[in-house]
Amino acid sequence: MPFGCALEPQGGARFRLWAPSSATVTLELWRPGNGEPTRHLMQSLHGWHEIDVPEAGEGASYRFVVKTRQAHDLAVPDPASRSNPQGVHGASLIVDPKSYVWQSSEWRGRPWPDAVLYELHIGTFTPQGTFAAARERLADLKLLGITALQIMPLAAFPGERNWGYDGVLQFAPAPCYGSPSDLKAFIDGAHALGMMVLLDVVYNHFGPEGNYLHAYCPEFFNPAHRTPWGAAINFDGEGSRTVRDFFVHNALYWIEEYRFDGLRLDAIHAIRDRSHPDIVAEIAAAIRAGPGVSRQVHLILENNGNHARYLERDAQREPRIASAQWDDDVHHALHVLLSGEADGYYADYATEPLKMLGRSLAEGFAYQGEHSRFRDRLRGEPSTRLPPAAFVSFLQNHDMIGNRAFGDRLQAFGDSRLIPAAYACLLLSPQIPMLFMGEEFAASTPFRFFCDFGPELALSVANGRRHEFKRFAAFSSEAAVARIPDPNAEASFSASKLKWPERHASPHRERLEFIRELLALRRRYLAPHLSNRMHAGEFTVVNGVLRLEWRLADDRTWCLMAHFGKHAVYAALPDTGTTVFSMGLAAAAAPQARLEPGAVIATYF
Repeated sequence: MPFGCALEPQGGARFRLWAPSSATVTLELWRPGNGEPTRHLMQSLHGWHEIDVPEAGEGASYRFVVKTRQAHDLAVPDPASRSNPQGVHGASLIVDPKSYVWQSSEWRGRPWPDAVLYELHIGTFTPQGTFAAARERLADLKLLGITALQIMPLAAFPGERNWGYDGVLQFAPAPCYGSPSDLKAFIDGAHALGMMVLLDVVYNHFGPEGNYLHAYCPEFFNPAHRTPWGAAINFDGEGSRTVRDFFVHNALYWIEEYRFDGLRLDAIHAIRDRSHPDIVAEIAAAIRAGPGVSRQVHLILENNGNHARYLERDAQREPRIASAQWDDDVHHALHVLLSGEADGYYADYATEPLKMLGRSLAEGFAYQGEHSRFRDRLRGEPSTRLPPAAFVSFLQNHDMIGNRAFGDRLQAFGDSRLIPAAYACLLLSPQIPMLFMGEEFAASTPFRFFCDFGPELALSVANGRRHEFKRFAAFSSEAAVARIPDPNAEASFSASKLKWPERHASPHRERLEFIRELLALRRRYLAPHLSNRMHAGEFTVVNGVLRLEWRLADDRTWCLMAHFGKHAVYAALPDTGTTVFSMGLAAAAAPQARLEPGAVIATYF
C-alpha cells in the first residue's frame, strides 16, 4: 500500500504522506514507554513526503506535523492509519497487519445467490457494543438461517458513537468497537460458521469533524463539484489519480487484510466522477483482478438512480461491476401497503403500490426510466435483463428505521395482519433478502439516529434534524418538534441497543420462529435452484391479488401469490405443482380459493 506506515522486513518502518500543498512535513514518533516523541523531517518529492525510521516498530505511535498554506504547523493523524486508539484527533498506532493468526484460512467465500443478508451496527448489536461481544452472537444468526453479514461502516469517526457514515480515517476501525485483531477475530468466527461478512464503506464524502485533509491537502477535493457535504472528493480533477488510488487501496485493504467477503458502497449516486471508467468500475476491476482471483468477493451498491448498467452481466452471466444493488423500490412499495404512509418519496408508490411491488420483485426496479414525481425527473434504467440476485430486497434497514423521527420499527405502525405476508414475499423471493438486526424477533427497541460531535456541530445537527421533520403534519407544532430525540444525547444511542432476552418472550418468540421457518423453507426448496443464470420474473395483479413467477436455474417455475387487501377475495390457485408454504387461505377448493388479507402461497412446478 503506497499510503501510510509500512513495517519493513528488515526492521523499522517507512512512512508516506501525500500532501502537495505542504512545504514540509515532520514525523513525530512515540516509542512504547517513551513520553517524549522523536522528530524526523520527511523528504519531499512530487507531493509525497517520505521517511524510513529504523527504530519504529509495532506498538509505536506517530503523527504528522504539516506546514499549512498559512505557514501554521498542524499536527494530524495518518489519513491511512490502521489504528487510532485515542480517537480521530489523536496519534496513529503502528500495527503489524500480519500478526493475527487466521483460523479459517481455507475460507473461499460463497456464491452470491446463496446470500441471506443481515445488516448490523456493531455498537448497538449487543449491550457491550464490541466486536468481541458481536462474535458471541454469531451462532444465533447461523441458526436463524443467515449466510452473510453486512456491517455498517467501521472507519474511525469522531466521538464514541455514530452510525458510521461520518468516518474520517478510512483504514482505521473505530476504536470504541475494539482493536484490529478483535475485528479479524469476528470475521474469522463468521467464516468458521460458513457466513460471509461484507463491510459498508463510504466513498462519497468524509465526516464533518476530524477530517484534516481540507486544511493541508486540498487536492483531495474538487470544488468544481458541489455536494451536500461541500466540495466533492476529487475523483476526476487535477491530482485525482492519487485520490483514486487512495480509495482503490482502501477497498483492497478491507478485503485482503481483514478478509471481508465484499463491500457495500454507500450512495454512489452522490459520487461526482466524470471519468471513464468511473471510480466504482475501477474499484470493481481491482477487486476482480486481485483478491477476486482466488476467492468469491462481492460488490454491493446503494444507488438511488437505479442505474442498471452497474449490474450488467457478462457472457457467463457473472457481474461486470457489481453483484447487486439495494432495491429501495421493494421497500417503498411494501411500506405503503403496510402503513398507508405516502409522504416524501413514498408518494411515487402511493397510487399503485401492489403493481410497484410486483414489478420490483419480478423485474428488479419499479422505476426503469419513468418519471418520478418526488424527484421530478426520469428515474432508473431497464432491469429486466438482470437476474433476481442482482437486487437486495428488504422490509427494513438502518435508513428506513433511523430516518424516522423516533427511529420506530415497522411493527409500531404497520398493519399487523399484513406484516407476515410481507416477510413471506421477502424471504421466499429469488432476490437476495436482507434483515436489519433485531427484525427477526420484532425487537421492541428503536434504531435512532445518533452521533457524538463537538458542542457547536452537535447543536447544528440536532437543530437540522428537527427542522427536517417540520414539513410533516405530525410535527407542525413546536411542542411536537421538541419531542424528537437529540441525536447527540447518549440516551439516543443506548435506547437503540438490542434487548436479546426478549427473543424468548411473546410476541418476539413467535416472530423469531416464523422467520426461522421461512428461511428454512428458502434453504430447502428455493436456494438450491438459484443462480446468476436466472432471468427476470413475470407478475400480474388480478382482483387485488399479486401473482409472481420466476423460471429457476433448473427450469422449474417458482410461484408466489399474495393478497395485501383489506377484504377477502377469491383467486385461482396454480393447478399443478407442490405448495411449499401457505397462510391465510380459507375454503380452498382448486382451482379457486378464498384469500384472507395477508394470504400468501408459494408453489413450485
